[in-house]
Amino acid sequence: MPNSDWQKSSYSASSNECVELRSIGKLVELRESDEGHLIIRTTPTALAALLHGIKAGEFDHHA
Repeated sequence: MPNSDWQKSSYSASSNECVELRSIGKLVELRESDEGHLIIRTTPTALAALLHGIKAGEFDHHA
């Protein structure tokens, strides 16, 4: 996976308050657009597991 520019969800439209993603080598980086200096770096597999857990409601008890 080549390095890429930051991408944001199409659901964000023109808003600058969104989560952005990019690939760096074999890793994925995430940041919140209004806090661009804070970056989370993980693997695509770990990110997929997190998103699956969120969609399945595994973390709803934390709300």
